[in-house]
Amino acid sequence: MTSDLAADPAQMSATELVHAYARRTLSPVEATKAVLARIDKHDGTYNAYRLVDGERALEAARASEARWAAGKPAGIVDGVPTSIKDLVATKGWSTRRGSLTSSEEGDWDEDHPMVEKLRNHGAVLLGKTTTPEFGWKGVTDSPLTGITRNPWDPSKTPGGSSGGAAAAAAACMGALHHGSDGGGSIRMPAGYTGIYGIKPTFGRVPTYPASGFGTVSHQGPMTRTVSDAALMLTVMAEHDARDWYALPATGQDWRESLGQSVKGWRIAFSPDLGHAKVDPEIAALVKAAAETFTTLGAHVEEVDPGLGDQHDTFRTHWYIGASRLQKTFSAEELAMLDPGFREVGVAGNEITLDEYLDAVAAREAAGTKLNLFLDQYDLLLTPTLPITAFEAGEEVPVGSGMDRWTRWTPFSYPFNLGRHPAATIPCGLCSNGLPAGLQIVGPMNRDDKVLAASRAYEVTRPIALPDLG
Repeated sequence: MTSDLAADPAQMSATELVHAYARRTLSPVEATKAVLARIDKHDGTYNAYRLVDGERALEAARASEARWAAGKPAGIVDGVPTSIKDLVATKGWSTRRGSLTSSEEGDWDEDHPMVEKLRNHGAVLLGKTTTPEFGWKGVTDSPLTGITRNPWDPSKTPGGSSGGAAAAAAACMGALHHGSDGGGSIRMPAGYTGIYGIKPTFGRVPTYPASGFGTVSHQGPMTRTVSDAALMLTVMAEHDARDWYALPATGQDWRESLGQSVKGWRIAFSPDLGHAKVDPEIAALVKAAAETFTTLGAHVEEVDPGLGDQHDTFRTHWYIGASRLQKTFSAEELAMLDPGFREVGVAGNEITLDEYLDAVAAREAAGTKLNLFLDQYDLLLTPTLPITAFEAGEEVPVGSGMDRWTRWTPFSYPFNLGRHPAATIPCGLCSNGLPAGLQIVGPMNRDDKVLAASRAYEVTRPIALPDLG
């Protein structure tokens, strides 16, 4: 089968690929070879993948090609090159979690629920993307894999903890990418690399085993288009009984949310959540993005949701998670950890039960306040991040005086604590050539509204990617 498309298949969206397969103008083998060639060309610079298994990917692509030739695709992503973050189990491949405490040895005979669903739908799994150790921070470097870099500027971080997935997406090294988000780990790297990412409502995507960081952690898609995210979410959200926290599966095709008008919607816009300092260029780009919804017929109102600064509440939850993870390690393993991760675990050991329960109560109160606020509005818009990407290999910007990554991401973790759906979409470039992002937050369980608004915005401002040649 020979492609009659002018576009490089590696740069095509998943939606375009599936349409091309159905028309017999492109084969999954051609698409997979193009993506593998792009990985060979670029990943030495960006370090997005911890593992690439070209042989197995091509084997899956040939099986997909045969199904399409017979007119019997396995599912809605059959033949689409896809990556999995190296925090979750993938049958036949090791799961190292960015840690020297892990090993290549093991049975590796189980798929994470989301991986199983993607495989059932015929996705061509390329490999595992990089993550900081156990996903503990908002940038991507680890003792195991070193530093992952931003395709817009390799001297800058792509963010994290799904930084490998974000870099792979921005560099067109795969069409669909799995990310996880415990405090912004989908939205931060998507924001820094200028792609689309959505953290669905907690429990929308089943996960097993449960995250060590508890109920702040979500699974979701990272893609180059909103349509692809809706496509991938439809697969990822299928039922799996292993997740005790999972929402009841609705069988919803999230692509049906796209194309819905936002005309008449009441949309809240908070430029700073009442307390955050935002780079003036980012603030201007985000304000202009919010005003775009006015031109689409929505009623946009600048308003503070009244959540206050939830930094300490989130940090307590996060540090307790790190502490619990590290209690399973031997003294030798503790010495192998990323020093920052070890520091966070030690700090978590010092948190008392009363302090933790106080943080749980504060989370509950803030979640209720957010529910009541979003009962009055269809959406809340904020910046995704207050600053652009900074030096790769650093947890915080050099010279900033910040102690931990949680200091530079005030817009992300409030919605992990709240469990609400939240997405980021690029809204322009700053004068340094790096992307800024608009965050779109929806009421609980209204992932459809977030996707619909994202697509409405994308139609007016299509997502641009870095020119890597």
